[in-house]
Amino acid sequence: MVSVPDSAGPRNWVGFARLFLGTVIGLLAGYLALAFLIDPYDSGRSTLFSAGAVRPQGPRTAAASRGRDPAFAGAVFGNSHIQLVEPARLTTATGIPFVQLSVPATGPGEQLTLLAWFLHHHPAPKAIVLAVDDYWCIADPALPNDKPFPFWLYSHEPLAYLRGLLRFSVAQEVVERAGWLLGPRRKRAAADGWWDYEPDYLRLGALDGERFRAARETPVPDAPDPGKAGPDFPAAARLGAALAALPPQTAVVMVFPPVYAAGLPRPGTPRAQAETACRAAMTEALRLHKRSAVVDARHERPASHEPDLFFDQTHYRHALARPLADEIAAAIDRLRKKP
Repeated sequence: MVSVPDSAGPRNWVGFARLFLGTVIGLLAGYLALAFLIDPYDSGRSTLFSAGAVRPQGPRTAAASRGRDPAFAGAVFGNSHIQLVEPARLTTATGIPFVQLSVPATGPGEQLTLLAWFLHHHPAPKAIVLAVDDYWCIADPALPNDKPFPFWLYSHEPLAYLRGLLRFSVAQEVVERAGWLLGPRRKRAAADGWWDYEPDYLRLGALDGERFRAARETPVPDAPDPGKAGPDFPAAARLGAALAALPPQTAVVMVFPPVYAAGLPRPGTPRAQAETACRAAMTEALRLHKRSAVVDARHERPASHEPDLFFDQTHYRHALARPLADEIAAAIDRLRKKP
């Protein structure tokens, strides 16, 4: 008797594999379609569920919604070193509706990405305020970021955005936004992006306590930080290219944020020379846009020696942030009056 090979087993496995693969592809496609329509960070790629408000979240992702909001004609870019400048104060002084798009712990790579996002949605803004600190002085042309940043969210490449939606953390945000959209009482974040960090710092202890005193009073070394000695500062070239593409009527103010006296380099040291070279490179890039000005709050001034105005060497209080905002507004007004 001749036996016949049983091929049913292999056929069943092939059928199962095809079913499994088809199910996975179907679920993946379904999730991507749902995530795209819900638009977890309100980036405007889908407006089907746009609520006209910013859901409470961190500034790294909230900027996607704020940066495209047509209600604003001016924006502030930087990190926590410019965060305390209140956009409403700039708006009142200049008549330009301002939004705060600063994001803590970011450098030039992230900030230029946010600038490009804002300009994509506001081709002719009335004013741009850009805070430049020592993060901009890195020599690496890749402009690496120290903290995670969702570059995919601000990408103009559809595939990059779709790949970003596949992250588990983003899937959680899809669920969160869906719940927020369906909720009867939606909590809303500040539309203009202002985040007052002063109460958070004050909860950490007294200003004259050891924690803040050590952070303020420890002098910076005479040598520049690794990778910030120059002579090349590639962020300046990237900045120059971005500013050169701006409409000529846009007022641009570059701000060197305040620093406590102990955080300033001693004159004549390699650190001072590197900082001077970096600031010169950034200022030269700024000149590519004619309607521009510098507000230099970093140089030696009486306020630099007031410990009550600083939490550490680079994070200051309202008593310093408010006059800085007024100084920025005055510079914007002068630029807008130029012929």
